[in-house]
Amino acid sequence: MSGLEVVSPGFLCLIQDLGRQGSAHLGLSAGGPMDLHAFCWGNKILGNPANTTAIEITIGQAIFRAQQDLTLALTGAEMQATIDGQPQNNWQRFELKRGQTLSLGTVVRGLRAYLAIAGGFDVPLVFNSAATVCRNQLGGLASADAKFGLGNKLHQGDKLPLANMPLRQLAQNHHRIPRQFIPSYPNKLTLNVIESYQCDTFSAEQKTLFYQSHYLVTPHSDRMGILLAGAPITSALTGIISEGIAPGAIQIPPDGQPIILLNDRQTLGGYPKLGCITRRDQSRIAQARPGAVLRFRRANLEQQTKKWCEFMKFFSL
Repeated sequence: MSGLEVVSPGFLCLIQDLGRQGSAHLGLSAGGPMDLHAFCWGNKILGNPANTTAIEITIGQAIFRAQQDLTLALTGAEMQATIDGQPQNNWQRFELKRGQTLSLGTVVRGLRAYLAIAGGFDVPLVFNSAATVCRNQLGGLASADAKFGLGNKLHQGDKLPLANMPLRQLAQNHHRIPRQFIPSYPNKLTLNVIESYQCDTFSAEQKTLFYQSHYLVTPHSDRMGILLAGAPITSALTGIISEGIAPGAIQIPPDGQPIILLNDRQTLGGYPKLGCITRRDQSRIAQARPGAVLRFRRANLEQQTKKWCEFMKFFSL
């Protein structure tokens, strides 16, 4: 029997795990959760291993029905969740009994929510990951005539079977995530930048302009990247030989409008890059809705590396 039925997928629901790592040389995007912070907390509160599959829900308007008694966690963006019409809070563990319906309304704060389930979903792996990358046509649920997922988003009527995965014992006194770890998802963000070796191709004046300017998140942003609108930036380079692109890279195309490249980014690119936003800030930008205001500041590599290592250790990544 299936564990969870998709009654309505809303705008966009995708199966994700930590991503298809180590396959960029094949031209494959990593995928994985845009907001790693929210994704990891959902699994941690359930006692799941960090790489357990969950559903990434963008914007909201999704509805799910339990086909058996389930233990779930909902983290990330606030989407006015209800169980059979009764309000259900984010950032905590809860029960969904057989036949009950979990409904998500329109997003109120943030952009993406994560629905994790005790034990995860039984989804086939391709290149060692179940992560859904639509542009690569890989990951997610397998169709009737395929052995693995073809990168499809979830559809009405999809049934998600549970994985038979051993769980760590649930901590009875930790059914909700501590308040200090719950983000507020403001509409104005300051992001930390680690400058790259190509930053010297931007003049001091151009870098000053970049760091002193405000940029708006445009509606054209998606899982590939966050497209910004603001003061155009120019580099002494008009193009470079295509090279690998790191997550969070700030790429400057010919029109000068920065693009922050994220999970589903192309693996190679030929535009100059000023640097990368930090790994922790990639979760923050993933929750920025169109119209959000961004600023940037130079960050210390050693300090940011320490914070990232602490994050990875805490979640056993």
